[in-house]
Amino acid sequence: MSAAPGRPGVDVPDHRGRTGLDRAGRGLDRNPDVVVRDVELTSRGWHVLRRTTFDYRRRDGSWETQQRETYDRGNGAVVLPYDVERGRVLLTRQFRYPAYVNGHPDGMLVEAAAGLLDGDDPLSAIRRESAEELGVALGPITPVAEIYMSPGSVTERLHFYAAPYTPADRTGAGGGLAEEGEDIEVLELPFADALAMVRDGRIADGKTVLLLQWAALDGPFAVSR
Repeated sequence: MSAAPGRPGVDVPDHRGRTGLDRAGRGLDRNPDVVVRDVELTSRGWHVLRRTTFDYRRRDGSWETQQRETYDRGNGAVVLPYDVERGRVLLTRQFRYPAYVNGHPDGMLVEAAAGLLDGDDPLSAIRRESAEELGVALGPITPVAEIYMSPGSVTERLHFYAAPYTPADRTGAGGGLAEEGEDIEVLELPFADALAMVRDGRIADGKTVLLLQWAALDGPFAVSR
């Protein structure tokens, strides 16, 4: 009698060579009001979807069992390159199907350059993404924040950065990696125009809105500076 087949991503490697994908969250004890009971792997595409069952102690002291689905795509980093002397910022435009299917007119979103860490530390990752997407080599980088952008279902923590650049820092055309399906347009915009695009909805990406507002209120384009 042959042995039962293993479960890809759990007992045997999946298409990306991963095992133990059902272990995430088991043994968590930082919050005494949450006891993880079971973690079920429900999807293992490029990223991972899990259904976790846990006991939760409510504020009145009673316990109840809850289930939550979490989408794990890893952590990421995003950067706003800026040129104060010329009053400009570097952004991107690319097609985003999830936005397109959820009401965006054409799915072409204007965004700050960003990407997943993919095993790198956040600073190394954002330098990589800036070179690939924007064609720019960043110098000093300023940390801005670390934010959970969609904590109701997505585990990703996004590292926000800003960095000065000049035309001399441009190393290529950018555009992303064609082999990864990227087709990214690089936009060098007056900062005032970028803010106007936030106000009228032409920039509707959360991470980009946050960085532009930071730049205006606390960052390099703040009036008090």
